[in-house]
Amino acid sequence: MPDTLAPRHLAQRLAQIAVLLGVGVLLLVTLPGLGEVRERFADARPGWVAAALVLELGSVVSFVVVFRGVFCVRMPWGFSAQVGLSEQAANVLLPAGGAGGLALGAWALSRAGMSPGHIARRTVAFFLITSSANFVVAVLAGIGLLTGVLAGDASFALAAVPAALALLVIGSVFALPRVLPERPAPVATDGHALVGPSKLAKLRRTVARAGATISEGLGDAGALLRSGRPSVIGGGLGYLLFDMAALAAAFHAFGHAPAPGDFLMAYVLGQLGGLVPLPGGVGGTDGGLVAALALYGTPLASATAAVLAYRAFQLGLPALAGTVAFGRLRQTLQSDTRAAAGCEPMAAPVRVAVAAVPDSAPHEIAA
Repeated sequence: MPDTLAPRHLAQRLAQIAVLLGVGVLLLVTLPGLGEVRERFADARPGWVAAALVLELGSVVSFVVVFRGVFCVRMPWGFSAQVGLSEQAANVLLPAGGAGGLALGAWALSRAGMSPGHIARRTVAFFLITSSANFVVAVLAGIGLLTGVLAGDASFALAAVPAALALLVIGSVFALPRVLPERPAPVATDGHALVGPSKLAKLRRTVARAGATISEGLGDAGALLRSGRPSVIGGGLGYLLFDMAALAAAFHAFGHAPAPGDFLMAYVLGQLGGLVPLPGGVGGTDGGLVAALALYGTPLASATAAVLAYRAFQLGLPALAGTVAFGRLRQTLQSDTRAAAGCEPMAAPVRVAVAAVPDSAPHEIAA
């Protein structure tokens, strides 16, 4: 088990986040100039607060659904939930900008019998599927604001520039397979032992393998999305939409939500703060969301109150549920090292023969 995932380190991260949240509450209660924010909390509507909690729970469950749909629908639901929830806890507890969860998932799936090649490719596909929706929302929100389909007060620049940048990122991802190298052939042998390549040759082969894995993962992501598999489509959309709805419910709990166009654009831009390598994105995501919402015209007090409540659920639910799930996951891996072995046949890319178009068939999407 990676040392960063040792129970003592996870306990330390939980304690750090608890301290950070405690300091934040103390500052909110005592600092002058935050009276309006305190008033918002005092006048909170309990029904909307409960709705935000339930909606965030829906996002947590959707993550597990899309995780199983991408990696292997043959995995038992119990094991899928343990890994998926543990990944979310790692994303909260480890200061790795979201990479901690992917690393934990790769470790657990490898221990459970899944092939390294399949893990690598599907990790790329999983990251792309769960992240791409934000960029699509940015494009649609920008178009909606510019055409007047979505209500909002954003200026032309605040609507057009983020949408154009998101569209550029999407186009770059589609172009990646054309520029990434193909998987290198196996190292030649002399009949007895491997021919020892130079350090430079080893580095080139490593880079080529990484590029090929990314390209294969992009192909898997496209094939999974085209397959229309409900767990992939529904889980991926639910992971984002439930989370957005939780923030909207938090706004209703402490006032009123911003106009739809402004809200959508501020949400996707604010979430970029989570890329800062801080435990749970504490400070990065919170500050990014508040700043983005204020930039798009939301009153600062309303934005601060709604974001703090939303983030309490967004951090607390995965941290608590995921920590428990990780304890169960370790027990499962000690007693069953073949929980994901049924996915082994999917480790190699397979083409489906289609009589009408034999050269353009997509990757086979099996279980």
